[in-house]
Amino acid sequence: MKLDIAKDPAARPAAEAAPGRPRERLRLGDMLVAQGVISAEQLGTALANQKRTGRRLGRILIEDGFSTEEVIARALAQQLRVPYLDLTPDMVVPRVAKLLSEAQARRFRAVPIDDSGGALRLGMVDPSDYQAFDEVQRQLRRDIDLVVVTESRFHAALDRLHASSDELVGLARELEQEIGVDEVSGAGAVDDAPVAKLLQTLFDDAVRARASDIHIEPQEKKLQIRFRVDGVLVMHTEAESRIAPAVLQKLKLTSGLDIAERRLPQDGRFVARARNHPIDMRISTMPSQYGETAVLRLLPQQGGLLALDRLGMPAGILAKLKDFVRLAHGMLLVTGPTGSGKTTTLYGALTEINSPATKIITVEDPVEYRLPGITQVQVNERIGLSFAAVLRSTLRQDPDIVLVGEMRDKDTVETGLRAAMTGHMVLSTLHTNDAASTPMRLLDMGAPRFLVATSLRYVLAQRLVRAVCQDCRRPVQADAQERAFLIGLGATDPLPPLARGSGCASCNGTGFLGRMGVYELLEMTVPVVSALHGEDQREYFEAARREIGTNSLARHACALVLEGRTDVIEAMRLIGRPPEQT
Repeated sequence: MKLDIAKDPAARPAAEAAPGRPRERLRLGDMLVAQGVISAEQLGTALANQKRTGRRLGRILIEDGFSTEEVIARALAQQLRVPYLDLTPDMVVPRVAKLLSEAQARRFRAVPIDDSGGALRLGMVDPSDYQAFDEVQRQLRRDIDLVVVTESRFHAALDRLHASSDELVGLARELEQEIGVDEVSGAGAVDDAPVAKLLQTLFDDAVRARASDIHIEPQEKKLQIRFRVDGVLVMHTEAESRIAPAVLQKLKLTSGLDIAERRLPQDGRFVARARNHPIDMRISTMPSQYGETAVLRLLPQQGGLLALDRLGMPAGILAKLKDFVRLAHGMLLVTGPTGSGKTTTLYGALTEINSPATKIITVEDPVEYRLPGITQVQVNERIGLSFAAVLRSTLRQDPDIVLVGEMRDKDTVETGLRAAMTGHMVLSTLHTNDAASTPMRLLDMGAPRFLVATSLRYVLAQRLVRAVCQDCRRPVQADAQERAFLIGLGATDPLPPLARGSGCASCNGTGFLGRMGVYELLEMTVPVVSALHGEDQREYFEAARREIGTNSLARHACALVLEGRTDVIEAMRLIGRPPEQT
């Protein structure tokens, strides 16, 4: 669709009105209902959600599973009578795309793609946003061939176009030169500006790459900076090792740590802005052979919390957890290794029950998420403010619900169990391999058997697996080992085609984009509690496995593979081999 506004001011995408008549913005929901993409009931649900949250309608329809990005984009293209383009980063010509700045492109959700046909081809997520289109037209002053693109493809193309790793290397070299000058001149400190620019660029890159952690690691002859993306560490930048002290000093100053102390580990936090969003940064420093290392955990202040419905739990597990959070007392433990999303799950439960009528207190080290309407307490062991001490004080604050960041010792465990037995709901985490071993772990920590049996209601074990990239997924047939693995977990032969990512620009060639939870639930029913009271551990574990049944990590991982949402290799890495009873 070629548009020359300079010659024809009335020409606009899908503009059928006479010149001068006010243009009415296309109502996306009504259009999708008219085309049969969604039902009127689904639209009503989504509109209510939009009114409550303020998010875009299209995003809500996608997240609630009513439609997909591509279906919505194709419907919009059909309605506006413009082409739909399955955009990839390789299609975008950098010199053309940079006719709009990154800020302008993200604001208008528009990217110039190429100009090979004389007119400039422009991709827009929402061409019915006439105000945005007019602003883009004013900036470009060119004939435009408009195409519709999906939002995820748009962001992937822009992220590739404006990747700043080269800029980061340049800033590192600038800092190296400045340090060299200071060494020659005998100056005592390095100018703060290059360090600040380098760190800001690093934070922007980390957010763009969807990194959960930044690892700053001095080596013998270099400083390596790695990102953890989807649970896997990837190299981001290498620089001269002599800039490491300046980078660490700036981070420690920003987070309020002692810059003179380089022999002991330190922990702190600060708030940074990355890509126009506030990010909570948790920092941990530690002395190493070649200088101090730092690991920063990125915790977005917006969008980090998910409701229970959006965590991807199996329906049976989700229903039981929702029933539990409506109870007045009892303990729920979420177990799994570090970085498996335990705190996210607990806060999902809190968002389910948070209300003005409920008193909620959390005891954490550190406070990871900030939730309005609840009282959050930061543990500080150095001044005697331990989990157990804070928890005992918390119970005198008349709480209805208490969240304890982690059951670390006997005192915390016993205080939490007694609170759950005396009318409070207690939510907490524990590091165990699976749900069945959790009650035994509490007993090993010194908790009385009767307290565990009467207070503990549910144990939720969880892991995270990488999701297959939807942009490069392709069907594959399981080999003999994979087939045996899945059939051993209850899959029926013949198996459907499995999904595997071939690697593309969107996923940086990994074949994976994002992660999802795998869950297992143990309910402390009468048979399980009776077996726990006995002395025979084998009898208890058999009762626990029977109670878990199909709500096991292995069965959920198998279901995700058969649905094409994760790779069978990811499931095999998670489970190892099928347990004897699943």
